[in-house]
Amino acid sequence: MRPLRYSINVTLDGCCSHEAGLPPDADSMRYWADQMAKADALILGRTTYQMMESAWRRPATGDWPGWMGERELPFAEAIDRAPKHVVSSTLDSVDWNAELLRGDPVAAVRHLKAQPGRGLWVGGVTLPTALAEQGLIDEYEFLVHPVLAGRGPTLLAGLHQQVRLELVERRDFPSGAVAVRYRPLHATA
Repeated sequence: MRPLRYSINVTLDGCCSHEAGLPPDADSMRYWADQMAKADALILGRTTYQMMESAWRRPATGDWPGWMGERELPFAEAIDRAPKHVVSSTLDSVDWNAELLRGDPVAAVRHLKAQPGRGLWVGGVTLPTALAEQGLIDEYEFLVHPVLAGRGPTLLAGLHQQVRLELVERRDFPSGAVAVRYRPLHATA
């Protein structure tokens, strides 16, 4: 059974808008590229899929855009080539190395987890909350930015039950950001 890891950038006050934290630096980009490369596939909701695609899909020319520097390339290449499963009831089709998951997202994710492999990665805001409610997330990985956003979507908002976690890894960055990885206390993965 493949473990499912929820990974996201978050501010100290829980905001998980991609615009709220510190600007990406070489350390955080390298960290996320390494994490992305460890996943067999990504599971994304429609909003996250479309946001990531607009930023990280390799253009048809094959050349990365000029704004992308050396620090962004490993992450861009990792996410561009990663297989993706997109949960959406409104999209008619997806591409960018992606498969559209229709119907019950919980059942679809259970099916994906039951397959052999190293692990799955889920990002975003809404879909991870639904998966956490069902106990499907095996690891929570947060890159916590030393910022108080004071606004924006918050991490796992609307979760109906407490999920007790144990710290399994911590990494400090020169920027003051801290990567932390937790497992639910009931998980054995």
